[in-house]
Amino acid sequence: MRSSRTFTAVDSHTEGMPTRVVTSGLGVIPGATMNDKRLHFIEHLDDVRQLLVNEPRGHAAMSGAILQPSTRDDCDWGVVYIEVSGCLPMCGHGTIGVATVLVETGMVTVTEPTTTIRLDTPAGVVVARVDVRDGHAESVTIENVPSFVVRLDDEVDVPGLGTVPYSLAFGGNFYAMVDLDDVKLPFDRARQQDILAAGLAIMDAINTTAPPSHPTIAGVDHCHHVEFIAPGSTAEHSRHAMAIHPGWFDRSPCGTGTSARMAELWARGELALDADFVNESFIGSRFVGRLVGETEVAGIPAVLPTITGRAWVTGLGTYLLDPSDPFPTGFQF
Repeated sequence: MRSSRTFTAVDSHTEGMPTRVVTSGLGVIPGATMNDKRLHFIEHLDDVRQLLVNEPRGHAAMSGAILQPSTRDDCDWGVVYIEVSGCLPMCGHGTIGVATVLVETGMVTVTEPTTTIRLDTPAGVVVARVDVRDGHAESVTIENVPSFVVRLDDEVDVPGLGTVPYSLAFGGNFYAMVDLDDVKLPFDRARQQDILAAGLAIMDAINTTAPPSHPTIAGVDHCHHVEFIAPGSTAEHSRHAMAIHPGWFDRSPCGTGTSARMAELWARGELALDADFVNESFIGSRFVGRLVGETEVAGIPAVLPTITGRAWVTGLGTYLLDPSDPFPTGFQF
């Protein structure tokens, strides 16, 4: 058996969404900060992302995280997030998966009933508090990066859809929030292709006419997520379909999307601090979010979200690249 590249990983899923936690095979990515590492990875190492998330080793909705030494003295591990859409500054479900894997494999010192893990991410420090019983990770609560609204009740002209009302918020990634009623589509997985097509059209219109840009994180300058809000959603319990570039749905309730949604509800005065917010995915899985504080980002009012969810280890893998493989970066189908 021959291989020009070899990677080891622990596979997991967080409320239905996979996280392939890469534990070896890449070495230390150059960069003084984790976002520097992310930007270096995008420019020089994207073939690794494609190899690990595309078919045949991955699939059209694959997601992962590459463990790195932290660039900070106050963190336990660094993380670079990968998925079929690219290399993310932050991933909520992925962080819950990473924390679960670190506990389940003993890659951190495990204490019961709570193991606290500080993660150095491209978007900033994220703290994961893992509820542990009998050595098993029962659930994870992450303290996410500051989240804020960029646009509230804006509109964008979308070919084929007309004028679409939306709000835009950052929760680790930028999210456009759109009521399904406003694009005349039901919250029904039988219509998922129609919802997905609408989401991709909305992303393209926003990125063409008014792309967002994070004021302090370099290279975060697009919207690749549309959170379609189901009818009947409230500030206590919301349901959504999360359409993601280049053409898939989040299976989990989406941690950074939940953070963005809570920031929007807070900006509207509908969600108070320290109140539970249940966010439900397109497959019915749930995260529980809370806003635990207020802050600002470059003068923009922001909130400090927490997200609680569960993850499970699904497998151990060694991923190889035979030098004669005709698909060295996999493929999308």
